[in-house]
Amino acid sequence: MQFIDLKTQQSLIRADIDRRLAQVLDHGQYILGPEVGEMESLLAEYVGVEHCISVASGTDALLAALLALDLAPGDEVVTTPFSFIATAEVVALLGATAVFVDIDPLTYNMDPTLVEGAISDRTRAIMPVSLYGQCADLTAINAVAERHGLPVIEDAAQSFGGETNGRKSCSMTTIGCTSFFPAKPLGCYGDGGACFTNDEALATRLRELRNHGQDRRYHHPRVGLNGRMDTLQAAVILSKMQLFPDEVLKRAELGRRYSELLAGTDCTTPYIAEGNLSVYAQYTLRIADRERLARKLAENDIPTAVHYPITLDRQPALTGRSRIAGDLPVASRAAQEVISLPMHPYLEESDLQRVSEAVSSALES
Repeated sequence: MQFIDLKTQQSLIRADIDRRLAQVLDHGQYILGPEVGEMESLLAEYVGVEHCISVASGTDALLAALLALDLAPGDEVVTTPFSFIATAEVVALLGATAVFVDIDPLTYNMDPTLVEGAISDRTRAIMPVSLYGQCADLTAINAVAERHGLPVIEDAAQSFGGETNGRKSCSMTTIGCTSFFPAKPLGCYGDGGACFTNDEALATRLRELRNHGQDRRYHHPRVGLNGRMDTLQAAVILSKMQLFPDEVLKRAELGRRYSELLAGTDCTTPYIAEGNLSVYAQYTLRIADRERLARKLAENDIPTAVHYPITLDRQPALTGRSRIAGDLPVASRAAQEVISLPMHPYLEESDLQRVSEAVSSALES
């Protein structure tokens, strides 16, 4: 069994992928070719915003967003410690400080009730992460941000396609950032990412920033990045978007079915907040002895993964470049207990049964 199955998906659209890649090879515009603009228009419409600005990776999306907001050394960004290193890494790269607040014990997303207490006179942005496929409580976080005149950046690397009360992830904050890493809900066949915004001035800055800060050829009003998404990767996304809306619904249904099958076992299944539709980038359980569960599942050829075993406040690279606003007991415990099961839109009922039975058996033995 595969943890993520990209081959089945590819088999459904291989002819279209080949056709689109051949078109890129024919016209030869490998950087910012016509497929890039076509993809950006399609994704902006899908998300429901005015502007999509593609970049070379999800990390570049976060970095470009912070640069567009003029983050400078000494500034602070309030964020979560329970995420991939990129979330805080981009803050540190700019000489700023990531300020960590604890997470909600049910969703594992930033606890909005703790955000206000972490804001200082040096705070320049709030950056929640929409973890495991469902949006953070952006309504509550936006309300805090508005009271303090702060922008909000949604790190939506795992939640593209997810919704809150019918509004898409990446549409509800000042800037939404996502990743098209192959294993993401919408992935290309390499690195890629995008920023989304309704702010025209920010969109202009982001387009300049991804292309060495230039507003026209050889004229650079700002220091930027070599952060352009390859045309070939945009072509892959265009093909995948034929399947993606249906895959989002399949993911939501598979997550619901997993939880149904695992009900009553000695583990905690994902909690989806009211009004949220999760794309289940991961289907993540909590269990006291996850090492034993992982070992038992491996004996049955069922792969697992841990996202994430070390909270960001404990990462050596961030020592002296971050601070904690209050204690982080919920995040620390989650890091010791979370474990993810195979999840992708092409799981069959028999797959779910096999995994669920193996989990139940492991927990009972």
